[in-house]
Amino acid sequence: MERIAPENWYKVQRLQDDVTQISEPHIKEFYRCNIWHVRGRDADMLVDSGMGVVSLRQWVPLVTERSLTAVASHTHFDHIGCHHEFECRAVHAAEADLLAQPTRANTLADPYVTDDIFEAHPPEPYCSKCYAVKAAPATRILEDGDVIDLGDRHFEVIHTPGHSPGGIALFEKATGILFSGDILYDGPLIEDTYHSDAADYRASMKRLLDYPVRIVHGGHFPSFDGERYRHLIRTWLDGKSASASSA
Repeated sequence: MERIAPENWYKVQRLQDDVTQISEPHIKEFYRCNIWHVRGRDADMLVDSGMGVVSLRQWVPLVTERSLTAVASHTHFDHIGCHHEFECRAVHAAEADLLAQPTRANTLADPYVTDDIFEAHPPEPYCSKCYAVKAAPATRILEDGDVIDLGDRHFEVIHTPGHSPGGIALFEKATGILFSGDILYDGPLIEDTYHSDAADYRASMKRLLDYPVRIVHGGHFPSFDGERYRHLIRTWLDGKSASASSA
């Protein structure tokens, strides 16, 4: 399989609202995490950090321009791979231990990380069997209702367990922006990992429906508007209700 030079590993796309999407286009779409950079007046925020197979700090200059907090929407391998590169790291309390002591099992690198998840390989010496997330102990522990303060921008931490116990979404009331992590995106949702919980997932979806969301930047797949957001949640909840009533 072809090897990609490090300078060509990441794709950077500036969106509206001082939000920039950073992605790893040589990873197949289903496994490809969206990395979100948010510019604030006094500081910046990074939501997730990709697989960590190529340095973000070295090859994406945007993430080194300002004081920055790297927030983990949750601690699966595709979302926290470069967290160790940042001085300020935030994660929900329920997954702080995983960020500090990652293993191939607890980050889901086993069974997902194989050569098959790539369209082209990262540069040498990358090896799928050798891949491991580096430890990145949190410098800030997040709880539901906390705020990530960027000076002129404020993101509410919404605890969204279900996909994983410490999953969070981040909501900016002033703009209606939601960074949803892996609890919701416009693609097949993963509800059966080793620490997923069906009851928690349903409660999180019901709660999210109440937020006046304008645009969603998810953990995977393209962003979408508030109308699509409400449709996806209602369709998911209706499907669960139908399954329960037929059981």
